[in-house]
Amino acid sequence: MTSTPAHRTAAALPDLVARHAARTPDALAVVDGDATLTYRRLDQAGRALAAHLREHGVAPGDRVALLTTRSARTVVAQLALWGAGAVCVPLDPAQPRPRTEGMIADAGVTLTLGDAKLLDAAGLTGPVLALPETPLNGGPSTGGAGADSPAFIMFTSGSTGRPKGVTIAHRAVAELVTAPEYVTVTARDRVLFHSPMTFDASTFEVWTALANGAAVVVCTVPRPSLEDLARHVERHGVTVAFFTTALFHQLAARRSRVFAQLRSVVVGGEAMAAGHARDVLTAFPWLELVNGYGPTETTTFATAHTVTVHDCDAPPPIGRPIAGATVHVLDADGNPVPDGGRGELWVGGTRLADGYTGRPELTAERFVDHPTAGRLYRTGDLVSARPDGVLDFHGRNDDQIKVRGFRIEPGEVEHALRSEPDVDDAAVTVDGPGTPEARLVAFVVAAPGRVPTASALRDRLTAVLPAHLVPDALTLVERLPLTPSGKVDRRALAHRPQTAQERTEAPAPAMTPLEQAVAEVWSRSLGSEVTHGEADFLALGGHSLLALAVTDDLREELGVELALADFFAAPTVAAQAALIERALLSAHSDLHPRTPEHSDVH
Repeated sequence: MTSTPAHRTAAALPDLVARHAARTPDALAVVDGDATLTYRRLDQAGRALAAHLREHGVAPGDRVALLTTRSARTVVAQLALWGAGAVCVPLDPAQPRPRTEGMIADAGVTLTLGDAKLLDAAGLTGPVLALPETPLNGGPSTGGAGADSPAFIMFTSGSTGRPKGVTIAHRAVAELVTAPEYVTVTARDRVLFHSPMTFDASTFEVWTALANGAAVVVCTVPRPSLEDLARHVERHGVTVAFFTTALFHQLAARRSRVFAQLRSVVVGGEAMAAGHARDVLTAFPWLELVNGYGPTETTTFATAHTVTVHDCDAPPPIGRPIAGATVHVLDADGNPVPDGGRGELWVGGTRLADGYTGRPELTAERFVDHPTAGRLYRTGDLVSARPDGVLDFHGRNDDQIKVRGFRIEPGEVEHALRSEPDVDDAAVTVDGPGTPEARLVAFVVAAPGRVPTASALRDRLTAVLPAHLVPDALTLVERLPLTPSGKVDRRALAHRPQTAQERTEAPAPAMTPLEQAVAEVWSRSLGSEVTHGEADFLALGGHSLLALAVTDDLREELGVELALADFFAAPTVAAQAALIERALLSAHSDLHPRTPEHSDVH
């Protein structure tokens, strides 16, 4: 067993802001584009909006969903909800309405607060309240949340097809972020906020800054490209950032100039590649590179390790417990494994989540009262401890997978597929686990009758699942392979060749030179040759992270920037070539004078 000393910071999150508003009222708290908020103004705005919410019936203990784009208003709205004593349930504007409605129902949400346009577009069935468009006057600070009150309910993938709402208390977040020993954050720092609000990393990005008198720098681009991130970091002097492991690998592979500005980078979500870590530390030797580990149930991070070049001869370790966490390496019966042996990682301490909202049976299954170690969370991750207590990660002991930093229960995707009338059975696995090229892959057995196409099934899944749960590739099979015990043989599926993309019988027309240039960029990122203009990025296994790489390469090679929204709105080679052509013509309009060819003008 390995543990860390008790380290309590018993505070509600608004108290941390109020503390700095009293000490350094004019210090910068939030940067949102050209707009800024000082600590005094942030505290006042949160109190005023809290009073407004109370006037509209929000009471202590209410669960209020928050539907906003990433902005300073997001931070103010969180403060206001807690100032009114409510629990914040973050929603993603990009996820399908059925999933959003399901989360609202499971969390027991009584009101959805958000941007007026997003609320109108969502068309939710329950009560909604639009955020005021103009700043409000201050209000009293009564009835706020306490340290032991729930701050967030954050949803993660669920094996039964139903996402799990994890309830996290204020004290747990406050303890993680206040004067952290695992990463350097001072009042002079600026911390980048670019993660989705529904991703628990956003709690680190926002509250590590505000707990320590630093400034939150909001990335205002909804789906930032690699170039967007670099520009934002440079423009606003960002010094601290979190990147998912997959994004870190993409930035590292390009020796992105984003690292030139940063002093501290925290990475988490999947196993860190030693080669990428070595490359970054060699090119940017001043960088504090932290490998963080922790499920949402342990409040973002449970362990951390500052990576050095000496760690890069093998996969970098996940480190020791931090900020009140305790870690225990146990066997299947809950007994400690011998020194150096592999076992399941169980996490305890003061930052454990309260459990799963409305799911007492699941809470009892995963949050266990251990006879000697107290309340522990079973992570399902396999680790071993070095003699000095540093932990090495060795994968999972169940079917749960990580793809591009997202925690995915294959059962949730399989449930959605089996719900389709033309699907008899389905299994989901990951191709290239632990690599930047990792893809979610589905194998489907069609029901009797008309056989569905892979593209049609993906389109239907997109209507009910968030983007990270929609398989990158989908293959129709006659039957699923089984193990001798009768379970789906996922290992056999992982090594099964996938079918080629469906093609029309007619030969594809020759590509234009610009289409050929786009196809070559795609081919490098996808790892397979793209041969025709109607090739679809998503159908070929492309995903959002690969799109970051492609847009970056198109910018460097063709001199044109494509926003990710435009990239996915024009997902074929031909469509993207047309966008690029228009952008090039616009950028070089001086080469195409508007004066008619036959004119008397001289």
